[in-house]
Amino acid sequence: MPKEFIVAIELGSSKMTGIVGKKNLDGSISVLAVVKEDSSTCIRNGVVYNIDKTVTCLTNIKKKLETILKSNIAKVYVGVGGQSIRSIRNNIVKELPADTVVTQDMVNELMDANRIQTYPDQEILDAATQEYKVDQQYQLDPVGIQCSRLEGNFLNILWRKTFYRNLNKCFEQAGISIAEMYLAPLVLAECVLTEAERRAGCVLVDLGADTTTVSVYYKNILRHLAVIPIGGHNITKDISSLQMEESDAEKMKLKYASAFTDNNDIDNSLMLSIDQDRSVESRRFIEIVEARVEEIIENVWFQVPNDYIDKLLGGIILTGGGANMKNIERAFRNRTHMEKIRIAKFVNLVINSNNSEITAHDGTMNTVLGLLSKGDMNCAGEEISNDLFGQNDQNGATSAESQQKAPRSLNEITGTGIVQTEEEKKKAEEEIRRKKEAEEEAARQAAEEERERLRKQKSENSLGNKTIRGLKNFFKKMVEEEE
Repeated sequence: MPKEFIVAIELGSSKMTGIVGKKNLDGSISVLAVVKEDSSTCIRNGVVYNIDKTVTCLTNIKKKLETILKSNIAKVYVGVGGQSIRSIRNNIVKELPADTVVTQDMVNELMDANRIQTYPDQEILDAATQEYKVDQQYQLDPVGIQCSRLEGNFLNILWRKTFYRNLNKCFEQAGISIAEMYLAPLVLAECVLTEAERRAGCVLVDLGADTTTVSVYYKNILRHLAVIPIGGHNITKDISSLQMEESDAEKMKLKYASAFTDNNDIDNSLMLSIDQDRSVESRRFIEIVEARVEEIIENVWFQVPNDYIDKLLGGIILTGGGANMKNIERAFRNRTHMEKIRIAKFVNLVINSNNSEITAHDGTMNTVLGLLSKGDMNCAGEEISNDLFGQNDQNGATSAESQQKAPRSLNEITGTGIVQTEEEKKKAEEEIRRKKEAEEEAARQAAEEERERLRKQKSENSLGNKTIRGLKNFFKKMVEEEE
């Protein structure tokens, strides 16, 4: 196995997936290994709710991958997603002296001020800049423009603090270093949407097991992000209400379910087989499936801001496991009246793999493949050897320390989908606070110096001082005349 590879882990509600790949010179990615763990007992709606079991799953994935690779894993790329992720708009204003030319430092100050914004029980994972308002004009890049008022409009992506901390705690307890943490919905959008779709305006709908994620893009900028806590498992649970186990309901969903069935095509006498002894009415089954699908679509469409409803020239793009349901496009078209709808069954990357789950092109591996493509650091540790004395060949091994990149500022990663770890976030916020305190101290000293200057000027211009100066000049003149 090569000693240079990238590792990514996606924490899904039904499966936790670990993948290893290597980037080739032609830009393609060769997948070296894929392993999965059942995460249904520890991750719910895309978030960690049982730390111990999540740690066990992570540890198992790491061990399985290391066994295949015959090499230790030094670090991994991680995707963050799931319930409670939402976006909220925020405006930061900076008043300037008349005809001030906007500099990059001024823009950075707005971005810093936005990133340290606090929300009750919520953590800012990322911030997407929408545009800047320079006096009364909107600009994407305000640097170099004269104005007296600069306003930054941002889209902050929030997550519950407890979920954020639990995730960081799980990787820490599992002894797995994080190379980079990414917002999964942004990574997914980058690898399944075309630039034309993002620019023209589109809605990306990721139909998952427990959640459905909605991302709205316009002019190549993320405008809205929301996670709806319903997905394919809800359809399975509804089917199980027909007196069957969930495992049987899942099989029936995969075999018979359709997102839309024309009433004229329903055979009222048809019975769908559960097993050798039991069956259910076809019409009843169809009604249950369609009712839940309709609810999901209603919630998706409700999330699209009214400002962009008539600007979605790129249409709706469906992905994820739920997008494989028969007639799902027609169901969305009937409710949204959007003609342009496509299913993204695979990423817009060149992937080399013999793994059946990847070659299936069913949309279920899109996010983890996107995470793999984001990797730019070697995740390989020391090679695993059978040498009883521990004298491993380390010529090609790369230690975690040697792979570390220099810390980046918030401004460098804002809007890129990169999520700072808890430790990185504390350091960045502390740096912003120190910078702000230094600026406030400099402003205080400048104000104090100005007050002192005005006091001296006032003292010099007082009547007593004027009289004394006048007398001095008078006597000086008299002495000069006598001489």
